[in-house]
Amino acid sequence: MKPLLLHGHERAITQIKYNREGDLLFSCSKDSNPNVWYSLNGERLGTLVKHTGTVWCIDVNWDTTKVITGAADNSIVLWDCKTGTPISSVETKNAVRTCGFSYSGRMVMYSTDNTMKQDCEIHIVDANDMASGDQEAILRITIDKNMSKVTSAFWGPLDKYIITGHENGNLMQWDINTGKNITCVSEIGRASCRERV
Repeated sequence: MKPLLLHGHERAITQIKYNREGDLLFSCSKDSNPNVWYSLNGERLGTLVKHTGTVWCIDVNWDTTKVITGAADNSIVLWDCKTGTPISSVETKNAVRTCGFSYSGRMVMYSTDNTMKQDCEIHIVDANDMASGDQEAILRITIDKNMSKVTSAFWGPLDKYIITGHENGNLMQWDINTGKNITCVSEIGRASCRERV
């Protein structure tokens, strides 16, 4: 396999994701245009145009029918993967830092930054409701102001948990039924997460 150099972003890459089959690569960057590529030859299939700020996160669902992106323009957009057109958009109070489809594809998780006097929050929404324009969250977890903001997040086993990485290096596991923090791991010394957040 030879390495490929892909040209399509004007600023630094913020995230890349492969689809389940591995034939498509999705990329986003500090410019406002996520791209979709053939992973085999590096040919760009298209650009997703709607955001007006840095696109921090991107994810594709299990059957590669939908793509989700979150950006610093205070929005999260659900896209049709085949046509590259936006299906729906959710306006948030501050920048969207992470996003992801659950493994079942039935739920979408995204987190927002703690900027503009707004709390860092983790939102879980029904993917079908989001596609129909409903913006109501199934669950909203507010990160305590004393805790470090979420910089990465992904779904845990069986869509029962969300695992978050924080700016200070902590890892936390959240139960999506209760919204409670179950586990916190800190590798900085022997201090508990509560002392280091």
